[in-house]
Order: sequence, then C-alpha cells, then structure tokens
Amino acid sequence: MSWPAELRFGRTARRLRVAFRDGTQRDIPYKELRAASPSAENKGHGNGPPPPQAPIPDDIDVIGAHPTGRYAVRIEFSDGHRTGLYTWELLASLGGEV
Repeated sequence: MSWPAELRFGRTARRLRVAFRDGTQRDIPYKELRAASPSAENKGHGNGPPPPQAPIPDDIDVIGAHPTGRYAVRIEFSDGHRTGLYTWELLASLGGEV
C-alpha cells in the first residue's frame, strides 16, 4: 500500500484529491467521502445492521482534517460528523483515479 504524498481539499469543487507516493491519484467527492465514513456512527457496532443514516446534503463541506498516527486522517464535516478514521487504504479505494 502506497502512502499519500498529498491530501488536497478543494473547497469550490468539494472534492478531496489524494496523491499517493507511487504516482496514483484519487479524486473523491465530499459527499462520497462522508457516506463512506468507517465510524461506528455510520457502520454500527458489532455484526448487526448499520443504523439508518440521515441524508447527506449535496453541499457537504470539509471543515477540518487531522492526521492520526501514520495510517489515517480524521475528517470533520460541515454536518457535525467527525468520528471516522479514513485509512490510506480506504482513501485509495474511493472516488475515481485521476
């Protein structure tokens, strides 16, 4: 798994551009990023079904991002969600390749 060399949060486009050290890049819309949050709030606890989710607004924004160790970033969204840890592997699986 390649590590990111850069995370670029595009305010106007509402997309996260991730450039990995191996040269690949991913372009992830904020709405997709928010929907893919790996948090227990999103995915549920244990093996049960995930809890119902409130609709994600089209104009969702990222208001903060905080590195977590060397393996992930915690992203804060304008709807108040801030508990998901996005691993490099997860980010590499989202969005489209640039």
